[in-house]
Amino acid sequence: MNEYREKLLQSFLFFTQVFYKLRTGREFQLSTPIGRESHYITIARSLTDVFKGKIKRLIINVPPRYGKTELVIHWIAWVMAHYPDSNFIYTSYSHTLAKKQTQTVRQIITMPEYRKLFCVELSSDTSAKDNFETTRGGSVYGVGAGGTITGRGAGIQGVNNIGGAIVIDDIHKPSEVTSDTIRASDNEWYLNTLQSRVNSPLTPIIGIGQCLHEDDLWANLKKGFDGHEWTVVSLPALDPAKNALLPSMHDVAALIKMQETMPYEFASQYQQDPQPAGGGIYKPEWLVQLDEYPEMLATFITVDAAESIQQYADYTVFTFLGLHKLVHKNIDIGLYGLHIIDCLQERIEPKDIEAEFMAFWMKCMTFPGKKPHIAAIEKKSTGSTLCSIMKNVQGLRIIEIERNDRQVGIKGKTYRFLHAQPIIANKQISLPFEAKHTKMVIEHMRKITANETHAHDDICDTIADGIKLALIDRVIYREEEDKIASQAVMKNIISHHNKLQNARTKAWYK
Repeated sequence: MNEYREKLLQSFLFFTQVFYKLRTGREFQLSTPIGRESHYITIARSLTDVFKGKIKRLIINVPPRYGKTELVIHWIAWVMAHYPDSNFIYTSYSHTLAKKQTQTVRQIITMPEYRKLFCVELSSDTSAKDNFETTRGGSVYGVGAGGTITGRGAGIQGVNNIGGAIVIDDIHKPSEVTSDTIRASDNEWYLNTLQSRVNSPLTPIIGIGQCLHEDDLWANLKKGFDGHEWTVVSLPALDPAKNALLPSMHDVAALIKMQETMPYEFASQYQQDPQPAGGGIYKPEWLVQLDEYPEMLATFITVDAAESIQQYADYTVFTFLGLHKLVHKNIDIGLYGLHIIDCLQERIEPKDIEAEFMAFWMKCMTFPGKKPHIAAIEKKSTGSTLCSIMKNVQGLRIIEIERNDRQVGIKGKTYRFLHAQPIIANKQISLPFEAKHTKMVIEHMRKITANETHAHDDICDTIADGIKLALIDRVIYREEEDKIASQAVMKNIISHHNKLQNARTKAWYK
């Protein structure tokens, strides 16, 4: 008995297989995908690392109905088998769903086999399915997103081992995740309420579910909006080699059919790569990656300042652009291009925007070649303040961008983006090959849509501004062209003067 008990305690996956069969009467069968590891093994390994303290923040993105909840439910019971005094908070998008899952945890813990093997007993005065305690002081508390958890905590103070966890299982409801209001409410509840319920810095937080939207909780946590670095286990249903993750649920043919008939849902729920509805305006292949910097005729900075001070809402973006002539095989093809030399996307508080801009500008001034002496800033919100301050800086010309986002029959923002589309499609916009910002910019641009269902367009705003200023209105290079034209006129005058002088000299000597 002791040997069997130790085997169960040592292997979370074995524990799951045993107690799943005892509870349901069915085998917990590991998947056998071609060319891929069973996702049950991958998830079990990650949860075991959380138990061992190797991971403090974990996100597991996996398609629906692929057994994620069964694993995390059994994991809670497995941790309780080791440490019956552990405290858990289990949350989902609704209290009803959270209650259903915690009820299963309770069912496992109260099984005769579990009680006999691990000597764990529930307190006699806790009969609720979503709120129960062990006789050793451990607890499991189920709550829906936005619910009250005052007085509740996960983990234990002053212990070196795991003492419980916060488990977030399907925080967003698929039918509601497109609502900006509901999504923002879920994000804010996590940020201001749920994450503060840890009793110890060692208490882990586990998020499990699908990537339903490019601005959902998982997307924001991956970007670090809570100040923590998260370990991400992302398991798409169909890998790049066209191997299915769980063939018994969805084979390759079924997944490809799904991809064709419901691309938006497939990308988010099954591939963990949510795309904005409506289709992208810009194709990634239109943005050219160059091994070397072109010879710049002029450089400048465009700025899109955040309109909101909420930590998880708007970004501030600084983009450093270089204007150059397009050359193909040493032949000037008669067009100009813009090279995105650098791009910074950050959530910046209004009080810090001046310092952040100055740091970015100073960095750009170290770029070899033309120095940026122009900054184009949209005159709105914190951007208005930045415009006023930067006008007093010597050597920097500020161009104020004022917009009326109402055009005839089409939204102004969409109009600007579509106006830039033919220039980007003509491959006149480039980036440094494999630079730190290149992947971020391309990923951002491919998600911009005509019906504005994308989550963010801050980077696109700065690029569209740059295209209008430099390639459409030709504001950036006009001064340089005027200078070149003036130099040409002066050169002709000097040449004419020299010719006259030579003629007079010859006439004199004759």
